[in-house]
Order: sequence, then C-alpha cells, then structure tokens
Amino acid sequence: MAVQIFPSISNKATLSDGTTYAYIRVPADHKPTFLLLHGFPSSSYDWRHIVPMLTEHGYGVIAPDLLGYGDSDKSKDYTDYSLSLVRHEGLNHVIGVGHLLVTVAHPTLFSAVVFLAVGYFPPGRMDIDAANSIGEKVLGYTNFGYWYFFNENTAGSIPNAAPDSLNSLLYSTTAEDWKTIMGPVSSAKVAPPPSWLSQEERDTHIRIFQKGGYTGPLSWYKSCIRGVDEPFYSKFETDESKTLDFPALVITAEYDYVCHPEFQKPAAQKYLTNGRVEQLQCSHWVPLEKPAKLFKLLDEFASGL
Repeated sequence: MAVQIFPSISNKATLSDGTTYAYIRVPADHKPTFLLLHGFPSSSYDWRHIVPMLTEHGYGVIAPDLLGYGDSDKSKDYTDYSLSLVRHEGLNHVIGVGHLLVTVAHPTLFSAVVFLAVGYFPPGRMDIDAANSIGEKVLGYTNFGYWYFFNENTAGSIPNAAPDSLNSLLYSTTAEDWKTIMGPVSSAKVAPPPSWLSQEERDTHIRIFQKGGYTGPLSWYKSCIRGVDEPFYSKFETDESKTLDFPALVITAEYDYVCHPEFQKPAAQKYLTNGRVEQLQCSHWVPLEKPAKLFKLLDEFASGL
C-alpha cells in the first residue's frame, strides 16, 4: 500500500488511459531500475524487505500497487483488468521482477526480466480443467482448485467478510498445507501464520485490503479464465512470436505446491532463449521468506547485464 505505508518514497499518477496508480519510486544511482510487480493477494507492501536492499546498493525501484490493490484504482468490472501497466516515469528500460505476464505486450520496456515463483507462459486463456487434470496426474492433487472459486461473480464477498480465513489459506502455517487446503477446492480455516510472517505483518496485510476489498483483485482471475484478452492472445500464434530473447531469470520455489517448479521449467527452456532457472528452498512467497537470497540473485543478474 504504497502511499499509506511508504509515504516518503511513494507517488500517485494518473496515466493516459485514465487509471491512477500508487507506487513506490526511488531513482537509480547509476544502476538499472527494477520494476517490482506483485501478485495476488498482495500490494507494494510485499516488497518491504527487497526495496531497501536494492536502493542501498544504488538500484532504482518502481513498485506499484497494481489495479485493484492498495492505493491504486479499483474496479468491480473484470473487463477493466485487461489493461497493462505503461511507461510513466520516463525510463527507457527496466528490469521486471515478479509475475510478468506483461512482458510480451511491452517487450521494448524490459532490458531483462526475473520471473518469480510463476514462470513464463505464452499468452493464452487459462484452461483450469486441463491444468487441474495435469496436476492430479503428475502431483496427485489438483493444484488450481481455488481458481473455480475465484471465478465466481460473488467470490470477493467471502474474503471481505472473513479475511482471516483467506489469509490462513494463502499464507499457511506450513508450505505443505497448500496440498490439502489451497490447491483442492476446500473449506476455509484460521491458523497461525508461518514463521517468516509476524502476526503484525498479517494484520497489516488484512488492513490494506479493508480499504477496497477483494473484488477488484480477483478480477484478474476472471479476465484470464473468461478470455477477456482473446484478441491479444491471437497475435501470438507461432513459437517465434511467443519467444523472449532478452536476458531472463526464472526463480522457482522448491516448496511451492500450487505453482510447482517442475511446471515452470519446460516453457522457460522453450521460449526464453537467453534465460536460466534458479531454485530457492522456500514456499511461493519468495520476497517475504527469502529476501536476502532473492536480493543476491537480483544483484548478480543485474550486474551481469
């Protein structure tokens, strides 16, 4: 929640499409700038350990609250969430970090990319039935069962009423919990946070979402499942059009039982011509659980460009 939690290093800007973003902004000191893109259910707050490490070493940072999150604009219409983040700060290139589905839409924006926990997949509609069928066969459990719930029109009302339950599911006490309470369709529960997340941090996370709720953030899943971007997907019919040729690093999480590491590697090998894969011993939430090791990888990667 950029403006409220990091007021001294945050800005707000209304872009040409009319959307307003709140974002952390620290200029670089003769080094590249990192564009840090969070996933669900996060905000710029999830980069709280990484931002100081990067800026203390001279790197620039842009870390937005994405649409629907934190202090940025929110919408209950899932069709609004086919829009991509665009240049605003006057930079020619950035190093993208996070869940980077925007890379093929804005290839000239990136000098390099770091896919975090969720690797590169070519543009296309998410076939949940097929993905869960593969998970059942390969892993022995369905790892995307929660997507069915997220796709329901009223899905946001449930975590709005019971945020502790959602946070217990997503930030589970142990990584293995995702095999039984997150991947499969299941009932919610309330459990203690993991060792790397304090109760105060969990409470802050819940407080961030009290402002706008979960309906907006869940819109990305609806957009993905319902094919809002089909006209965009149709531009990428050949392997060549789906290929990224700038430097790329895929960081997988060994104990991520939803975005399983073995499912991240084939696409990286096929479509990232200048890429490599590293794996950390942690769960899905890499910046929160292993910030020092993540910084080391980012620093080494940027230094080698």
